[in-house]
Amino acid sequence: MDLPEESFLSHLIELRDRLVRALLSILLVFLCLFPWAKDLYFTLARPLLAKLPSGGQMIATDVVGVFLVPMKVALMVAFLIALPYVLYQAWAFVAPGLYAHEKRLALPLVLASVFLFFVGMAFAYFLVFPTVFGFMARIAPEGVAWMTDIDKYLSFVMSTFLAFGMAFEVPVVVVVLVLAGVVELRTLKEWRAYVIVGAFVVAAIFTPPDVVSQFMLAIPLCLLYELGMQMARLVKKPLKDGK
Repeated sequence: MDLPEESFLSHLIELRDRLVRALLSILLVFLCLFPWAKDLYFTLARPLLAKLPSGGQMIATDVVGVFLVPMKVALMVAFLIALPYVLYQAWAFVAPGLYAHEKRLALPLVLASVFLFFVGMAFAYFLVFPTVFGFMARIAPEGVAWMTDIDKYLSFVMSTFLAFGMAFEVPVVVVVLVLAGVVELRTLKEWRAYVIVGAFVVAAIFTPPDVVSQFMLAIPLCLLYELGMQMARLVKKPLKDGK
């Protein structure tokens, strides 16, 4: 009678321990990055600073913003650096309860999702930001000093990173839906036209109101949807053969 309760408590204890290890890993990396917090923020702000008019600069309207904002950036970078270890802790907790075929699929999907999220962030930083900020600099009216608060800039960057990171998860989502039997590949092909329209709608919502930046999100979404269908076909065929 006590075995189920003891098993549940042991799982809770293991979950607590792994959460503590994950948080400590992030904290340790953050402490190592603390001396370079200002440099990290400067790197993050470089795409905007490069497009500001000569002599332009960013501002801080909050008294403690010049301290807190670089700390937030350092914490974000610390989380990204520690992410492999955090995911390992999550994997070590759930892996014992998975079947062998689930383990073979789950680990590659998790690794692919993390890789694609990073690719989406890099795409936003190196391609989208210069394009968007260049557009904003060109349309600024004469006599208007185009500057932004460092906290608002960080919020914009974080939301853009999240939008593009999630957008680049489309192949993984497609593969999971197909493998779970939620949708068939044939149906995904029939939805292609609706996906293209939806991609441009999403791009219009999450990007500034210029055509270039909207295309820079919509086109990758469409291409990633096609990539997801190809990946699902390649993954599903060996599973069928194995059955």
